[in-house]
Amino acid sequence: MTTEPITWSKATPSDCDACGGHGPEALDEAPETPRERVNRRWNEIMQETRVAQTGVQILFGFLLSVAFTPLFHDLGTFEHAAYVLTVVSGATATACLIAPVSIHRFLSGQRMKDEMVEVAHRLMMCGMLLMAMTIGCTLLLILHVVVPGMLAKLLVGGVMAWFALSWYALPLWLRRRSARRAARDG
Repeated sequence: MTTEPITWSKATPSDCDACGGHGPEALDEAPETPRERVNRRWNEIMQETRVAQTGVQILFGFLLSVAFTPLFHDLGTFEHAAYVLTVVSGATATACLIAPVSIHRFLSGQRMKDEMVEVAHRLMMCGMLLMAMTIGCTLLLILHVVVPGMLAKLLVGGVMAWFALSWYALPLWLRRRSARRAARDG
């Protein structure tokens, strides 16, 4: 635990500040010290990482076994290329989502938790994007074999649009709405 004070910029709810701009505090909540805030944010990132890691590791493990099935060699060039892209994006997603744990191990006790939170936040965002790409490529690979023609690509496009809406557009919309409410009430 560090005894050095942490300086934070005055964030508004619309500023990301590595998930620090959660909006105005509730009236019934005690204000956090900078140290309590960085500890809370770190714990939240670690919880989120655990959830994302499990999903990407299960998917990645499944993907690794596909190349060793008898029917894999009968697939065409498109399917093989999609498989390679899927495995590479799954591996990089795994690296991004596990990196905060490694960073914590290397930097624990170095009084750098505020920097660790910022980097872990960015790695999580990148890892989630890569995980969505892995899921989309997996879906494309499967549906291209099962569903005829353009329908597979349309279904994958629809699923990826849902990912974009629910994982990115919705949180950004909620953040903007909160910022407008805070500006109006404050």
